[in-house]
Amino acid sequence: MNFLFSTNKRSYPSMTNHELREAFLTEPLFTPGALSLTYTDVDRAVIGGAMPLSESIEIPTHKELAADYFCERRELGIINIGGKGAVEVDGETYDMAMKDSLYVSRGSKNVVLSSVDANSPAKFYMISYPAHRITKTVYVPKSDAKKIELGSQETSNERTIFQSIRPGIVDSCQLVMGITELKSGSVWNTKPPHTHFRRTEIYMYFELEQSERVFHMLGEPKEVKTLPLAPEVAIASPSWSIHSGVGTTNYSFIWAMGGENQEFDDMDHIEISALS
Repeated sequence: MNFLFSTNKRSYPSMTNHELREAFLTEPLFTPGALSLTYTDVDRAVIGGAMPLSESIEIPTHKELAADYFCERRELGIINIGGKGAVEVDGETYDMAMKDSLYVSRGSKNVVLSSVDANSPAKFYMISYPAHRITKTVYVPKSDAKKIELGSQETSNERTIFQSIRPGIVDSCQLVMGITELKSGSVWNTKPPHTHFRRTEIYMYFELEQSERVFHMLGEPKEVKTLPLAPEVAIASPSWSIHSGVGTTNYSFIWAMGGENQEFDDMDHIEISALS
């Protein structure tokens, strides 16, 4: 397990891009046949990526979790962004097509990830937060997610949001998770930028070429810093930071939030003219 030790809003203005990456950014998440887990002190989230080939991958526990199994005191959200796969949770198997979601409840002992075809492997992106109660494991195909159309071509932020792990679909403890797809010609993931002090947010950008980048903005509105991100890495954005990004092309991204409030619209917008 890797670790991200974040910084506070007083320290980040003097940090270099390298230091910011060490505090908030994971390594590339998907390596053929391997599992990657990163623990961040931003709300004690764990960020994961798994790309099973011919052999399945079981999610292990780690001594740092002080738990007998990974989900003993945690909930887990999984979204597949690759080929067809399956997730087995305590003996029950859930088939996972591309952009399907699975919520794994606290108390689930065995979570095993597999690909249907090693030549077209699944890519399981995972977010886990501490959970205070046992709920229910729920499979959410992309077609069952709540679909929202936002933005416009004129403002370069026309996008479709698929809310898969959210109240009304999944009874989670604090995790809210889904996918946003930007239309061709749109590059802003949200406009205007926003904050939500009551929860943190983790972003993972994908469906863009390795030569392209998303410029992710972080920090306070009067002290904005920008990190260019390659595809399929994740960035943990703390509650005191703005949430926004702009790409060199259109892309998709998975957003995940944990904190006090699960309402998607609970955000405080910031006018672009107020950024500096």
